[in-house]
Amino acid sequence: MEYLVLARKFRPQTFEEVAGQEHIVKTLRNAIGQGRVAHAYLFSGPRGVGKTSVARVLSKALNCEKGPTATPCNNCSNCREITNGSSMDVQEIDGASNNGVEEVRVLRENVKFAPAASRYKIYIIDEVHMLSNSAFNALLKTLEEPPAHVIFIFATTESHKIPATILSRCQCYDFHRIPLKEIIANLNLVASMEGIKISPIAISWIAEAGDGSMRDAQSIFDQVISYSGMDIKDTDVEEILGLAARKYLFSISGAIIKQDAGACLSIMEEAYLAGLDMKYFYQMLLKHFRNLLLVKIAADNSSSFDIATEQIEKLKNQVKEISRETLQRYLEILIAEEGNFRRSQEPRMKLETIIVKMAYLAPIVPLGEIISTIENIEKRLQTGQPGGFQNTVPRLSSCESTNEAMSKSSTENNLFADSKENSNSQANNVEDLKTLSNNLKNFVKKESAPLGSKIDSAEILSYEDDTLTMGFSSGFLFLEDLKTKQKEKLEQIAGKFFQRSVAVKIETLKAENSAAKGNKANSKANIVNDIKKEAMKQPLLQKIMDELSDARVVEIKVQADKANS
Repeated sequence: MEYLVLARKFRPQTFEEVAGQEHIVKTLRNAIGQGRVAHAYLFSGPRGVGKTSVARVLSKALNCEKGPTATPCNNCSNCREITNGSSMDVQEIDGASNNGVEEVRVLRENVKFAPAASRYKIYIIDEVHMLSNSAFNALLKTLEEPPAHVIFIFATTESHKIPATILSRCQCYDFHRIPLKEIIANLNLVASMEGIKISPIAISWIAEAGDGSMRDAQSIFDQVISYSGMDIKDTDVEEILGLAARKYLFSISGAIIKQDAGACLSIMEEAYLAGLDMKYFYQMLLKHFRNLLLVKIAADNSSSFDIATEQIEKLKNQVKEISRETLQRYLEILIAEEGNFRRSQEPRMKLETIIVKMAYLAPIVPLGEIISTIENIEKRLQTGQPGGFQNTVPRLSSCESTNEAMSKSSTENNLFADSKENSNSQANNVEDLKTLSNNLKNFVKKESAPLGSKIDSAEILSYEDDTLTMGFSSGFLFLEDLKTKQKEKLEQIAGKFFQRSVAVKIETLKAENSAAKGNKANSKANIVNDIKKEAMKQPLLQKIMDELSDARVVEIKVQADKANS
């Protein structure tokens, strides 16, 4: 007996057996049930998704001796002849080899004759887009008003090549790629019926290789069976499909995520020596990072994508510690470099360059996380709580006990209270100014933490006639801001502190005054200011400022050990 390949042996014979085209099957079944069968249909879609198979099933449904019915019997003579391709009334024509005007003229003459033994004379024209313009024009009148016993079914993979005049005379149905799960289910059924032993992971590899085409997947399965026999090993499928590159995908993506460029190059060297095709590997790598991104975004809904179930958990584990933004940037790099990679005369070197570029890419902090952190810091500053940065929180030394800390806090509060009681008196001697300075700064910090941090390095020069004079070094970072934008707010808080209207005067300390206070203090202040200026130039801060148009620097605090170094 002649051997039938799997794609022919397991071809759908009823609407129920058609996989992945429920929208089309439902419409055709309803049309038959309601007696609303059109005189011309156009089936378009990728290869191997069931266009011709559905055309045959529709032909049997219309010509079955028990029909028209949505469930043809497949036992009557009409059904058997259509299944075998020997029916006189159902003719399958290859549009590629019968694309001229003469062939269409013959067809036009034949449609006039009644069916030989069936209810309808049905013409299935495959790859109809291959007909010439003259042939299409010759077909127009017949297609628009065919005899009542004639039905045309056109199939094509390129519907955009068909003239609009033809499309407007047909009911058009778009066939979709078949989901991976349905291909896997079909291959499992085939394996069961054929008595073939094969693992689920190997089945999923074959299904993926089909790329949405049932016929392609079944043909590949046939090839694997011919290679391995009835007991198929995973290694056999890897060899047939050239999947040696698959084992390098997770290792190289893991090295990229860990920013280990050295490991990336080692993996690439191993892959190259194993004889891996760099261009093929690039396409696999592109698809792999696409899958990583989909799993990161979709999380528990990852199974809805065409990703093998066995792969989803491995993908989830790999993306746990990386942001969606970083994965998206990796994929964007691969897509952007694809054209250059294809044109490169040194694909290995080019791929190594791309992978190293990805490995050295700094992790991208999500914008929402940046905004959340800034909002948290702002709330802390407004409520007078310790700043949001780790280095700004005061820490007790190892020898300072909790009781000592509480005693120290209590003493500061008493000084603050004493200062408010004596604030009406004039303070001009050194000790009074020092006490006034400490208490005023503490008060300002409680009222406005950002403003308090800005006047922390101020020197109280005098308080006379309800005028508070404050001095800052000439290179102070926030000097101009205090003289203009913050002056009014500072006067309001000072008035609240002294319990009267107070004018604040900002002065710049002269070099000799600073020298009189000691070169050491002046040197320390300069170091602090230099550190603050350097902090303003940090790349991360500049990125945040660029990303957030309304962002502003509220305060910059310097660790004591850095200022004293």
